[in-house]
Amino acid sequence: MPVLNPAADSDLPVLICAVSGLGGIGKTSLAVYAARQAVRNGWFPGGTLFVDFRGYDDDPVTADQALVALLDGLGVCGTDLPQTSASQYALYQALLDERPSTLLLFDNASDPAQLTPLLPGTDHHRVLITSRGRLTALDARLLDLDVLTPEAAADLLTKSLQLTDPRDDRVLREPKAVAELGTLCGHHPLALRLTVGMLRERRYRSIGSLAKELGGDGDRMRVLGARPVLEAAYGQLPSDQARLLRLLSLAPTAEVSGEAAAALAGLSDSRTLTLLEGLAAACLVTPVPVAGEDVRWRLHDLVRAFGADLVSGDAELRKEGEGARERVLGWFVRWADAADDRLRWLPGMPVPERFGGRGEALAWFDGERAGLVAAVGWGREERFAREAVRLALCLAEYLAWRRYFDDWIAVAEARREAARRTGDRLDEAGAWNNLGNALREVGRVEEAVQAHTRARDLYQDVGDRSGEAGAWSGLGLALREAGGVEEAVQAHTRARDLFQAVGDRTREAVAWNNLGVALREAGGVEEAVQAHTRARDLYQAVGDRTREASAWNGLGIALEQAGRVEEAVEAYGTSLEIARECEDWYSAGLALYNLAILHQTAGRPAQARPAYLEAANAFTRANAPADAADAQSAADALT
Repeated sequence: MPVLNPAADSDLPVLICAVSGLGGIGKTSLAVYAARQAVRNGWFPGGTLFVDFRGYDDDPVTADQALVALLDGLGVCGTDLPQTSASQYALYQALLDERPSTLLLFDNASDPAQLTPLLPGTDHHRVLITSRGRLTALDARLLDLDVLTPEAAADLLTKSLQLTDPRDDRVLREPKAVAELGTLCGHHPLALRLTVGMLRERRYRSIGSLAKELGGDGDRMRVLGARPVLEAAYGQLPSDQARLLRLLSLAPTAEVSGEAAAALAGLSDSRTLTLLEGLAAACLVTPVPVAGEDVRWRLHDLVRAFGADLVSGDAELRKEGEGARERVLGWFVRWADAADDRLRWLPGMPVPERFGGRGEALAWFDGERAGLVAAVGWGREERFAREAVRLALCLAEYLAWRRYFDDWIAVAEARREAARRTGDRLDEAGAWNNLGNALREVGRVEEAVQAHTRARDLYQDVGDRSGEAGAWSGLGLALREAGGVEEAVQAHTRARDLFQAVGDRTREAVAWNNLGVALREAGGVEEAVQAHTRARDLYQAVGDRTREASAWNGLGIALEQAGRVEEAVEAYGTSLEIARECEDWYSAGLALYNLAILHQTAGRPAQARPAYLEAANAFTRANAPADAADAQSAADALT
C-alpha cells in the first residue's frame, strides 16, 4: 500500500487508513502483510506498534487500556508508568514526537472513541486500522474489504492444498468441485481456511464428497459461508474435542489461558492442552503466544458464535455449559483471592498459596484481567451473583494498583448490582465504597462523594464499624479534592477513631496519614506533625515499608511548615532511603524535590541544586516528565 509511505503526499495531518469488512474476511491478515511490506521497504525505521482493540467482544479495549499497552511497546511499564491518565497521554505523545516514522496498527476497533486519543500529533507517522464497520467519523482513507472473487477463492484452495502436498492433484481433477466449495463457503476467507483443513485431513477422499456434505440452512452462518463448514468440521471432531469447543464458546472472553480452559472443561491442564492442540490443528482455535513459554487460546468470533448457538439449542448442552461456567468462575475466585492476598500481604500474615511474591500475583492478574472483569458481569444472572461479588472484591486492589480505572468502575458497578440482586447490603456497601474510590481517581469527585456517603450509610445500617471506617476514609479523600478541607478533617478523624475501636492498625495508619494531609491544608501544622508521626509509627509496627515512606514525606512537609528544618531534612532523607529500597522512584523524586526546596528556602543553593538534579533523574526513571522538567528547571535556575 504505497499510501502508507510517509514520503507520500497527503492532505491530512496524520494519514490514516481504515480497512473494514466482515469478521474473518482477512482484514488483519491484509493489514499485517501491508505492515511487513512497508517496514521491509524501509518506510518505518521506528517499526510498528500493534494493539488488538477486541472491538466486538463483550469487553472491548478502551483508549486508556490501549495507551498502557502502547507505552509498554515504547519501553514504559511497571513503576516507570506515570500515575495519571493525563500524564500517560502526555508522555505517549512526547515519545511519538521524538520517534522516527512509525506505523501504528490498530486492529479490530469498533468505535472511533477507542482510537481518537491515541492518534499521533505529528505527520511523520501512519495509522492502519481494521474494523468490521466503516469508521466514517475519522478523517481516514477507507478501504472496504469484501469476500474473495470465485477465482481468488479457488486459487486459495488450490495453493493451500498443494503447499501441503505438491502431489495432491485433486484440485486439477475436480475444478467444478473446487468452484462449488468456494460457493458453499460464500468465498469467505475464514470458511475457506477451515475447508482447507478438512481437505488436508481427508487426503484420500474427493473434493466433491466434501462439497456434497456442506449443504446447509439459510441462517447467518450460512450467509457468511461459515455455518456449513463449521458444522462439518465440528461433526468430524472426537467427542472430547467437540465438548471443549462448546465450552470455550461460553468463556467470558474469546481468548483464554490454558488453565482457564482446563477449569471450563473440568480436566487436567495436560489433558486440556492436548485437546486444545487438536482444535488448533483443525483451525478451530488459534494459539496466541505470550510472554515466556505461555500460550493463550483464541476462538474466532464466528466459531464462538457457532459454539454458543449449539449450546443454546439443546437442554442437555445448556446444563453442561452452566456447570462449566460455575467451574471457571470458581477457579477465577480462588486464584484472584490468593493473588489479592499476596498484594495485600504484610509480615506476620499467613503466606498465600501459589504466588511466591507480588510480581507473580501481578503477572497472573495481568494475564487473566479481561476474563476476570468480564466474569464479574455474570453477576447479572442470579445463580452467579454471589461468586461475582466475591470476584469483584478480589480485583479492587489490583485494578487500583495498575490504574485500570475504567475496569475498576465497571467492576464496582457490576458488584453493586449483583449485591442488590442477592439482597446483601454489606456487599452493596463495599461496592459503593470501591466505586467511590475509582470515581475519585478519574476526577468524578462529586459522584465519589455521593458513592462514599451511600456506602457509609449502608455500613451504619448493618452495624459494620470497620466498613463504616473505610467509607469515612474514602469520603474524606473525596471531600478534600472537592475543596471541603474542614469536612475532610472531620471524616478522617471519624475513620481513625473507628479503626482504633476495631483494632485495625494498618488501616488506622492510613487514616492518620490522610488526616495529616487534610490538617496541613486546613492550617493545623502541629496537629499534622502528630498525625504523620502516628502514621509512621503504625506503618513501622505492621511492616508496611512503602506506605511508611509516604508517611515520612508527609511528616517532612509538616515539620518544614512548622519551622523545624533539620528534622524535616531527616524525615525527607528517611523517606528517600525507603523509597529507593522499594524502587518507588516517584516517591523518591518527591522526597528529593521537597528536600531541594527546603535547602533553597534556607539559603543553601549548593545543596539545593544537586537535590533538584537527583529529583529530575528519579522522576525520569518514574516516567514523570513534567515533574522531571520542573526539577531540572529549578536546578538550572540555581546555576
